[in-house]
Amino acid sequence: MEAAPKQVTMAVIAAAAEVSVPTVSKVLNGRSDVAPDTRRRVESVLGEFGYARNPRRKAQPAHLIDLVFTEFSPWAAEIIRGANDAALAAKCRIAVTAVTSEAGVDHWMRSLTASRTDGVVLVLTDLSEVQRNRLAAIQVPVVLVDPVGQPDPDVLSIGAANWAGGMAATEHLLALGHRRIGTITGTPAVLCSQARLDGYRAALERAGIPVDPQIVANGDFHYESALAAASALLDLPDPPTAIFAASDVTAMGVYEAARQHQLRLPEHLSVVGFDDVPMAQWVSPPLTTLHQPLAEMAALATRTLLAGDSIGFDHRIELATRLVVRSSTQAPFAGRAGGRRRGRP
Repeated sequence: MEAAPKQVTMAVIAAAAEVSVPTVSKVLNGRSDVAPDTRRRVESVLGEFGYARNPRRKAQPAHLIDLVFTEFSPWAAEIIRGANDAALAAKCRIAVTAVTSEAGVDHWMRSLTASRTDGVVLVLTDLSEVQRNRLAAIQVPVVLVDPVGQPDPDVLSIGAANWAGGMAATEHLLALGHRRIGTITGTPAVLCSQARLDGYRAALERAGIPVDPQIVANGDFHYESALAAASALLDLPDPPTAIFAASDVTAMGVYEAARQHQLRLPEHLSVVGFDDVPMAQWVSPPLTTLHQPLAEMAALATRTLLAGDSIGFDHRIELATRLVVRSSTQAPFAGRAGGRRRGRP
């Protein structure tokens, strides 16, 4: 008769990993005060032994989703709305947190370890190996919405068709007759910024128009940098007749730069944004922009976590963007070479 299999306890894991039982407990509870090499060794042994971590967490849903931002901006409201609508439909709650520093991330993860949640939606951020291991240790599933960098293939990420959106914005301006089309990007290191810029370049190249680096300005999705970048573009000897802004907030900076240069929109300068946040239709003139399905992205992430299906999807889901034409774009002014003039007629 075969002997009964030995129960896998924390003591067994500790002995195999050559660490103390408290160290194993720290790893299992996602504590940060464990050296990275030690954590990896313990995680490896846990996997080899098939140690079941906190099975009660799965058996007893918390009816709560954590929604975590690295910063708040106008599009954050749409993300919160989508997540909240999906949670309410499932009779669950949303806990919204903004973490703007490593200390903030650590504090949030410690709080998460001490509480219960059915999953985490991380917005416009990256998930480090240490963070992923800490969340895995307490069996918290994660979905990334608009991740900053190339998403981990083992973590579901949901985003928009940013490349197609950048191309659609530029093609709209080309169709109106613009040929001197500038752009103000988002933060260069952010994945969606790169994709929107690539879409812009692809549309110009497809139209046989060389990309002029003089009218490609780096931004960071914020108003102040957009105002500075747009002012620099409009001060060029041969300024653009249209600007594709990487976000609606960026477009607001372009609006102000045009006002300061005594230019009327869209008579002297056409502007296209990206996101379609509510203020895009309230400004004057109402902004032509790419509708990014922010609420839908957050709702899908929330429903996926509540259904426990995040492992079943491909690692990346992209939802379609849509051009919304309003009053900030028209054919370039034909009264002078370069396509526009300053001041009132």
